[in-house]
Amino acid sequence: MIGDSLESVQKKIDSRRAKVYTASEFKDMVRRRDPSSREADVVTCGTFGVMSGTMAILCVPVAEAGTFKRADTITLNGVPATVGPCPNESLGLVDCVVYGTSRRDGSYGGGHLFRDMVAGKSIEVEVSAEGRTYRAERTLSEIPFARMVLTRGCFKNYTCFANFSDEDYATIFSGPRPLRRSFGEASVSGCGEINPVQNDPELLYLRPGASALLNGAPAMILGCGTRSSPEKPNLSIEADMHQMRPELMGGFRTSEGPECLTSVASAIPITSEKGLEGVSVLDEDVYLPVADVRDRKPLFREDYASVWKGTDHRVSIDPAKCLGCRECQADLSCPRDAKPSALRRNDLCMDCGLCTYTCVGGVFGADMGSVSFDGRTVPIGVRQSSRSAAEDLCVELKGMVENGNWKLRDVNGKI
Repeated sequence: MIGDSLESVQKKIDSRRAKVYTASEFKDMVRRRDPSSREADVVTCGTFGVMSGTMAILCVPVAEAGTFKRADTITLNGVPATVGPCPNESLGLVDCVVYGTSRRDGSYGGGHLFRDMVAGKSIEVEVSAEGRTYRAERTLSEIPFARMVLTRGCFKNYTCFANFSDEDYATIFSGPRPLRRSFGEASVSGCGEINPVQNDPELLYLRPGASALLNGAPAMILGCGTRSSPEKPNLSIEADMHQMRPELMGGFRTSEGPECLTSVASAIPITSEKGLEGVSVLDEDVYLPVADVRDRKPLFREDYASVWKGTDHRVSIDPAKCLGCRECQADLSCPRDAKPSALRRNDLCMDCGLCTYTCVGGVFGADMGSVSFDGRTVPIGVRQSSRSAAEDLCVELKGMVENGNWKLRDVNGKI
C-alpha cells in the first residue's frame, strides 16, 4: 500500500494479510477505475518467451578421479559447451558453460537441453581430453552444481518484425518457416502489460537482491542485463536448475535454428505513488516498435493492445475438422514439437499460433490480432511469447504470496 515500507509489506505477506492481485486482475481494476486499487500491496507479474541471453553453468562428473588431466571439449546431448574456467585437474569433473543458443543441429539446442535436464532425462555427456574421448550418462540429480543465469531478458518491451522485402526471410524472429515476404505476417514477442519490468519501468523494486522466479525456481535479480538502457531496461537473474520446472522453459525452433524459452515472474510491492503508476500500465500504453526484420531498425510505432487486447491468448482445437493428413503440416511447423496432430493440449504448447495458419483443415483457431502501419494491416503470424503461460505464472505466484511463501528481499539484504 502507498506509504508502506518494504518491511511492512513483508510483514503483511508473512501474516497473510497482504492484498495481492495478479497483473491481469489489477489491470481490470485500473480499467474500471476501481478506487480499491490504491489499497493493493502486491501485484504479481510474469513473462514467458524466447530469451536468447540464457546460459547454464554446470559442474559435471564425467569419470573417476585421475582418468584424465583436464578436458579440452565437452558436449551434452550433442550441444557444445565451453570448458572452464576452472580446470579441475585430474578430478574427473568438468566445469562448463552452456549457452541457450548453442545447438546440436537445426532442431535441438541449449533450450531443449535445459528442459530435458530439468525433466530428469538422462543426458549424454561426451568429453575429449588429451586425444581421448570419454562418455557418460548423467541426470540433473547427478550434477551437483547447475545454475542458470539470464544475462539479459524480461525486456520492458520488444520489437514487432515484418518482412518488407519480396522474398521470404530466414530469421530467429520466426517459427520453423521463414518470415513471409511482402508484409505477409508479423512476428511479435513480449507479454505487454503483465511483464515484470513493464510494471516497474524505473526498477524501483526490481534491483539487485530482489526475489523472482526463473523457470519456476526461486531466483535472485543480479541487476540490469546486457544492452539494458533507461529507455529499454532488462534484467539479469540467476537460479538453481534443480528447482526449475520443465513446463516453464524449453527450446523453440526458428528458421535460423533453435532458440531458448525462459520464464520470469516477480511480485511487485506497491509502496509509493510512482510504484502505483508503474503497475497501472495497460497494453494500449505499451509502445511496440515495428521494424523490417532485415535490418531491425524500428520504422513505425504500434502498441501491445494490437497483440493482446481482445485477441485469443489460447489456441482452440476442433478435432472434428481434422482431415487425417498423412503428413501433418501443423506438426511440421510447430516450433515446440508439441505434436498438434494429437488434437489435445500438452505442456509444450505455448499458443504461438503457427498451427492456425498451417493446418489444412482449420483444426486450430485463434484471433492473433494484427499491426497497422504505413497504411497497411499485417496479421500476426507467430507469437514468440506466451501470454497464457505468463498469466498462469502470475496466478501461481499470487498463491505463494497469499500463503506467506514469498520474501521480497530488499537490496540491503534486510529482508
